[in-house]
Amino acid sequence: MTDSTSETGPLHHLARTHLPADLAERWTGLLRPAARLLATPEPGPGDVVVGRLGGLPALPENEEWPVWEGHGPLSFVASVDCAALPAHALDIPLPTEGTLSFFYFDGQIDDGDALVWPKDPDTWAGSRVVYVPAGVAVVERALPVVDDEDVEFEAYPEVPLTARVEWTAPDAWHPDFLAALRRDGHAADPAGGHPEEAQAFVEALWDRERRADHLVGGHANPVQSPVDYEIAHAYLGKDGDEVTWSDPRVAEEARKWTLLAQIDSDDDADMMWGDCGALYWLIRPEDLAALRFDRALFTMQCC
Repeated sequence: MTDSTSETGPLHHLARTHLPADLAERWTGLLRPAARLLATPEPGPGDVVVGRLGGLPALPENEEWPVWEGHGPLSFVASVDCAALPAHALDIPLPTEGTLSFFYFDGQIDDGDALVWPKDPDTWAGSRVVYVPAGVAVVERALPVVDDEDVEFEAYPEVPLTARVEWTAPDAWHPDFLAALRRDGHAADPAGGHPEEAQAFVEALWDRERRADHLVGGHANPVQSPVDYEIAHAYLGKDGDEVTWSDPRVAEEARKWTLLAQIDSDDDADMMWGDCGALYWLIRPEDLAALRFDRALFTMQCC
């Protein structure tokens, strides 16, 4: 496990190279540490395995395999061993022991007919985070039997995960990113683009090699719009209220949510979320500290 969160890391270097000193200091103040989960099909002797993509979940005997009532069982996506994660290096109150498992109704059973969307509370049961405290006896579960001979419900190939601590930044179109690069400190309409003096910096960020983004904590890497704003907009409208994206409550609510985990499309695990998309679970820090993973919200974004 490596730690890339020194203030001489690549993101700090890019900012100091391409931005005026005052803007570089403001922008680097947005950076947050994350545990980047690295698919490691063949871990070496010095690798610390912190979790896995795919395979079969290990659950307590009295824990039912997560099911979306009326639709079917959820697919097991990933699990992480909290004791093996570098929780001390993160800025979220992650448990220091126990296991987190992530499930999602991925469309295998209904050929993608039912979608899980944060703006539709009736679909929230299509994702689940299961926390198993340390010391609780678990057994590896076989796949549930789907009573439809035309359906092949399969597990994803199991791929071990190692971890590296890295700084993460908001997306280039996130309001906080836009505000940090403006002299007045106010977020501009994304349609207006970035200030001229920041163009070289933004282009340098875009030129960085994109890897599969499996993350615990830190800033989400959205495929489309800022994930925290998507969750905030959906949460405010969960009771049927009409909420516009320009409503100031959306920005206020977005600050109350933090990324718990992001699982990207991954060739090693045969995972493809839509068209090269990613899965995101967000949670309020106070719910995370209280182990209320039932209050985590989910979204999926794809190209």
